[in-house]
Amino acid sequence: MNTLKKVLAWTLGVLAIALAGASMWFWFTPVGLNNYVNKITIQLALDSPQTLTQIGIIDDTLLDFHSGKLDDQTAAFEKKMLQRAREARAGLDRYGPKGLQGQELLTWKITAWFLDDAIRQGEKEYSRYRINQISGSTVDIPQFLTDAHVIKSRRSAERYLSRLTEFGRVLRESEARVVDDRAHGVVPPDFVIAQTLVGMRAFIDGGAEKNALVTTLPEKLAKVTELRDADRRKMLSDAKDIVQREVIPGYKSLIALFEDMQKTATHDAGIWRLPEGGELYAIALQSNTTTKLNAEQIHELGLSEVARIEAEMRSILDAQGVAGDTLAARIHSLNTRADQVFADDDSGRAQMLAYLKSVDARVMAAAPRFFKKIPPQPLEIVRVPIYSQDSAPGGYYNPPALDGSRPGRFYINQKNTADNPKFTLPTLMVHEGSPGHHFQLSAAQTIEGVPLLRKVLPFSAYAEGWALYAERIAKTEMGIYDTDALGDLGRLQAEMFRAVRLVVDTGMHAKRWSREQAIEYMIAKTGMTEAEVTREIERYVVWPGQATSYKVGQLAILRARERAQRELGERFDVKGFHEVLLMNGSMPLEVLDDVVGTWIAKQKSAG
Repeated sequence: MNTLKKVLAWTLGVLAIALAGASMWFWFTPVGLNNYVNKITIQLALDSPQTLTQIGIIDDTLLDFHSGKLDDQTAAFEKKMLQRAREARAGLDRYGPKGLQGQELLTWKITAWFLDDAIRQGEKEYSRYRINQISGSTVDIPQFLTDAHVIKSRRSAERYLSRLTEFGRVLRESEARVVDDRAHGVVPPDFVIAQTLVGMRAFIDGGAEKNALVTTLPEKLAKVTELRDADRRKMLSDAKDIVQREVIPGYKSLIALFEDMQKTATHDAGIWRLPEGGELYAIALQSNTTTKLNAEQIHELGLSEVARIEAEMRSILDAQGVAGDTLAARIHSLNTRADQVFADDDSGRAQMLAYLKSVDARVMAAAPRFFKKIPPQPLEIVRVPIYSQDSAPGGYYNPPALDGSRPGRFYINQKNTADNPKFTLPTLMVHEGSPGHHFQLSAAQTIEGVPLLRKVLPFSAYAEGWALYAERIAKTEMGIYDTDALGDLGRLQAEMFRAVRLVVDTGMHAKRWSREQAIEYMIAKTGMTEAEVTREIERYVVWPGQATSYKVGQLAILRARERAQRELGERFDVKGFHEVLLMNGSMPLEVLDDVVGTWIAKQKSAG
C-alpha cells in the first residue's frame, strides 16, 4: 500500500469513532485549521478498508462498511488519491501559516510537509518494485488476513471469507501493475526476483489444504460461540475452495510473470538503474530523512560514524578478551559462542522470548525516572509468523489498536535462533519495544487538542531516530548495560549497523555499488552473519533511502538535546525534553528543531 493511502486511512478509523459522538457539522465544516485537517483526512482516507481494520475500532460495529473488502491496487485509484492530495494541499494555504502560532502553526507545518512529500512521491508512478521479497500484496495481504482481521462473530467470519475472494482481485490488479511497470523499464534485479519467487512458491506449496489462510482458521472459528460445528465445517470448506479458486491461481500467474522477467533481469542493485533513477533517489532521501541532505553528505556522515563506533567496539572486545584478526571475526566468535546462542528448537525459542520479557521488565522498572508518561497500552513479545519469517527482518513492531482490542506487539524472527545472539537482544528489544517504538507510537495515540492526523503520521526519521536515541539512553542513563558489557557491545553493533546503512544505501543507489560490495562492507563492519546481512542489503535495494532515516534521525535528536542542555544548563529536565518530543507526535526533523527551540525559550522564561 502506498504511504499516502496507508497513513490517511489509519486516521479515518479514529475519526469514525469521533463522528459517532460528535455533531457532523463540527468535523465536516472547515471552521478552523484543525477542522480543515480533519476534513481533508476523511476525504483522503475513505478508500482504505485494510487500514481501518488495522486500527481495530469499527470492525464488526454498525459503522463497519469495510471489513469484507481489501484495498484497490489500480493505477486509477492512485491517481485519484494524488489529485485529492493536491486539492488538500492547495486548500491548506487558506489557513496559514500567516497568523498562526503554537500548536496550530505546528499543525500547519507538519501537514504541509506531509502533503508536499506525498505529492512528490505520487507524481513518480514508476518508482518502485511493487511486489518484492518483503512487501507487496503477496506478502502483506496474507499477514493482514491472518494477523489483523479479527474473527469474533459470525459476521466477521463471513467477511473473512469475503476478503479471501477479494484477495484474488487484488492479485490480478497487482499483476497488471507489474506488467505496466515492466513496460516502463521497472524490473527488479535478478536476485530480488529470485527471492520473491521463493516466497510466492512457498506460500502456495501444499495447496489450499496446507495454506496459512486456511490452516489458521479453525482455531479462530472455535472461539466464536454463536457458530455451530456444522457452520465451522462449512466455513472451513468454503475457505479452502476460495483459496483454491482465487488465491492459488493468482500466485501461479504472478510466478509465471516473474519467471519470465527473470530471463532478462540484470544484477544491478541501485535505483539509478531505473528511468529518472537519480531524481527518484533524491526524493526517497528527502522523504525518509525529512531533510535536504544529499547522497554524498549522507555517505560521508556514515563513514565518520562507522569510524567512531568501530573504535568503541574494539575497546570493549579488548577488555572482554575476545580475540580475532578482524572486527568481523571477533564479533563472529561471539555470534557462535555457546553462551550467546539459544537452542534452535521450541525450548530455545521459548527461552529467547522469556529473556526478551526480562529485558523489557528491567527497562520498564527504570522508565519512570526518565519519562512523565508511561504507555497504558500493553506490549506483547511474540514470534514472527512462520510463513513470513524467511524474508522478515530480525524484529519489528506493530502499534496497539486505538480501541484497546490489540496490544502493541514486538515480533522476533525465530527462523534460526543463531541469527539473534543473546548479546544483541537487549538493544533490539529497546528499539522495537520500550522506550523505543512502543513508547513513541503509544504516546502519539494519546495526544490531545490536535488534528488526528498528527497522531498517526509516520515520519521515518523521527520514529526510527527516536528508537535509536532510545538505544543510546538505555546505556547512558537507564543503566541497562551497567553489568552487561557484551550487551553494550550489542548496542554498539546495532548503532554500527545503522551507521553502515548510510554508507551502503547511498553506495548502491548513488555510487553504483554492487549487492556483493554492500554485503561485504556490512559484514566487515558489523560482524553480522552473511544470511542476515544479505536479507538487509536486499531490503535496501527494494526500499531505497528508508535505511538512512535511523541514523540521520538519531543524530538530529541528539543535536537537539545537546542544544537544550547547553542553553538551559541546570534547568534542563530530561523528562520535559522527552515529553516535548513524544507528546507533539511525529514530525519532520526540520520542524523538530523549531519545536525544541520553542521549548527551550519557554524553559528560560519560566526560570
